Amino acid sequence: MAGSPMIEKKVPMRRCVGCMQSKPKGELLRVTIGPEGLQIDQSGKMPGRGCYLCRNEACVQLALKKNAFGRNLKKDVSRQEAQRVAEEIAALSE
Repeated sequence: MAGSPMIEKKVPMRRCVGCMQSKPKGELLRVTIGPEGLQIDQSGKMPGRGCYLCRNEACVQLALKKNAFGRNLKKDVSRQEAQRVAEEIAALSE
């Protein structure tokens, strides 16, 4: 196969539920909902529906304001639960 062009691997893109910008999947945090409630999926491999969020405070606050977690995960998410996850994300960003 001499002379064949290198095959470029496609970078998976995901949209932040806060700012609504598409970014490479590796730059975003995944948030899932399961039996234990809303959780941050740092491995990106947890089962179930997930949504993605930029790793900055502004996007987290936008997601809270828009109730983006509940809408994107298609589940009822309490304000307290969403706030708890927002605080965990803030702690990760430090």
